[in-house]
Amino acid sequence: MTMTERICVGAIAGSFGVQGEVRLKSFCAEPTAIADYGPLYTEDGSRSFKVKLTRPVAGGLGARLTGIATKEEADALKGTNLYADKTRLPKLPDDEFYHADLIGLEVWDTGGVLLGRVTDVQNHGAGDLLEISGPGLKSALLLPFTLANVPTVDLAAGRLVADLPEGLE
Repeated sequence: MTMTERICVGAIAGSFGVQGEVRLKSFCAEPTAIADYGPLYTEDGSRSFKVKLTRPVAGGLGARLTGIATKEEADALKGTNLYADKTRLPKLPDDEFYHADLIGLEVWDTGGVLLGRVTDVQNHGAGDLLEISGPGLKSALLLPFTLANVPTVDLAAGRLVADLPEGLE
């Protein structure tokens, strides 16, 4: 599977205890759902793990991963992002998108001019921001991902339409 067919659902924050348990940060809307999407893969796909949650811990969830039996093995995985096959994730309503689906889309303005591409999706607590980069832009543009600003998202065509607010151009 390619990375576009996998979505980052969590990361290993370090070991927990001395018997190979890990501290897991879940990026799922329902944190414990991370265990339902397995097996989970490393970014390069070279390793996969089945996840068994053990308990809530400070900053995440305690978990056992298949093939990890010692504190040293768990420590070695610190910082590893975990990916699930997209087919294992819940289907979203028509007006919701996984961040990974938005990254790479072409961004067109309402007049039909290509602005650039979505290079990242950020969320600092007040909603999603699309980071848009392109040759005609002096610097990366951060556009709030709202229906007013992004009236059209066409994943099949690989593009979205942006109605830039006054002064954001």
